[in-house]
Amino acid sequence: MSDVDYGQYEAGQESGELDQLHQAEGSEADYNSQFGVYEQDHSAAESTDFSQGHHVEYDAPGAVHYESDDYTNYSHDASVDDHVFAAEGSESSHQAQFAELDMLKERFATGFESGTMFSGTNAELEAAN
Repeated sequence: MSDVDYGQYEAGQESGELDQLHQAEGSEADYNSQFGVYEQDHSAAESTDFSQGHHVEYDAPGAVHYESDDYTNYSHDASVDDHVFAAEGSESSHQAQFAELDMLKERFATGFESGTMFSGTNAELEAAN
C-alpha cells in the first residue's frame, strides 16, 4: 500500500467599483415684437364768393346830383392738406443656457492564488503547482 497526501490551497480577492453620473440642464427664452404704424390724412377745402351790384343815387331840386356805380366782387380760397406718417420697428431677444456633466469612474482589483500538492511514497505521484 502506498502513503499519499493530498493538499489544496486557494486564495482570492476581488474588488470592484463603478460610479456613473450624468447631469444635463437647459434653458432658453425668446422674445420678438414687430410693430408698424401707417397714417395718411387728406383734407381739401374750397370757397368761392361772387357778388355783383349796381348802385344808383339821384338828387333833383336845385342842384341836380346823379351817381351810378357798378361793382363786381369775386373771392376764391382753396386749401389742400396732405399728411403722411409712417413708423416701422422690430425688436428681438434671445437667451440660451445649457450645462452638461458626464462622469464615469471605475476601479477594479483582482488577485487569485491556487496551489495543489501531492506527496507520497510512490514515485509516480509527485506534482506541485
